[in-house]
Amino acid sequence: MQSDSLEFSLLSIFTFLSFFTFFIIQKYSHKILGELLFDKDFDKPQAFHKSDIPRSGGLGCIISFLIFVLLNNLLFSTLYLDYLVLGTGLFLVGFLDDIKFKFSPKVRLALMTAFLLLSVKVFSIQINGIDLIFLNKILSINIFYYFFIVLCFLFIINGSNLIDGFNGLLALQLIIINSILLFINIENEFQTISILITAQITILLIFLLFNFPLAKIFMGDGGAYLFGTFTALNVIETNNLNPNISSFFFSILLFYLFFEVFFSFFRKLLQKKSPIKPDGEHMHMLSYKILTAKKPYKDCNYLNAIFINLTYCLFILPSILLRENGTLCKYWFFGLIIIYLLAYFRLNSFVKKKIDI
Repeated sequence: MQSDSLEFSLLSIFTFLSFFTFFIIQKYSHKILGELLFDKDFDKPQAFHKSDIPRSGGLGCIISFLIFVLLNNLLFSTLYLDYLVLGTGLFLVGFLDDIKFKFSPKVRLALMTAFLLLSVKVFSIQINGIDLIFLNKILSINIFYYFFIVLCFLFIINGSNLIDGFNGLLALQLIIINSILLFINIENEFQTISILITAQITILLIFLLFNFPLAKIFMGDGGAYLFGTFTALNVIETNNLNPNISSFFFSILLFYLFFEVFFSFFRKLLQKKSPIKPDGEHMHMLSYKILTAKKPYKDCNYLNAIFINLTYCLFILPSILLRENGTLCKYWFFGLIIIYLLAYFRLNSFVKKKIDI
């Protein structure tokens, strides 16, 4: 009972301090680093705003998380060192781009890969109970094992960064994923990971107040990398703590973040484009073009975030109910690939014929 009271006090104080942090950062972004945090490139493929909005949300996220770690360590002597090191390191890689310290996508990817590889080794990060026998055999070889885990992180981190830009799209997606993870861990009484995920959801909800429906700040690359890392760690930890749940269920939870990057990589190769440079042909961009083709929704990009996340919820719902059935989760995962591809090519064809004339 005393522990529950301490946790409630911790989260109450933390929520207030986190809101205050975001409020100050949003209000004084122009004074923190001058114009460096403001995104004024309205011609890039992923730009959907007509005014310069600071990419300072990530700064609010990392400061809020550091406050949580400090308070939690004072009360419970729990440091979450793996989250702290991985999150901070990858936040810094993204934040350098937010403040216009430009380096090529290849250099950034190399930095992320090297840092993740080192972190996976140092913190002995592992994924238990993968529901594919042939993959388990391959992963018994160390070099493939490390390559697989780093690749998993990169997909989720870059997927998070890819969908950031529409008001609320990334934050809502991460809130849904982490809320489901929280439910699973609370149900099975895993207290340590539950309070950590609760703190992350709190940060995302507070950020959402300043980003949705009208954006006053963006998450930025720093924030997207930070929460992409956290979400990947949350999924790995929840998977390892709950061996009764199919690993394919967690793959379904991350499907949108993962497959958007995976599919886009090969699509761009076939189109003879650089697979690591942005373009305007992602699923969320196509749905946005269709939505805003109608005049009443011309400047309502937040509606796209609602539409995509409601659709996402609809398609993951069956797997939540069947999360302990590995066979059905496996079939549903591969079914989602077919559904995504059919929807993508249909939308792309419609946009090219009716809108991009």
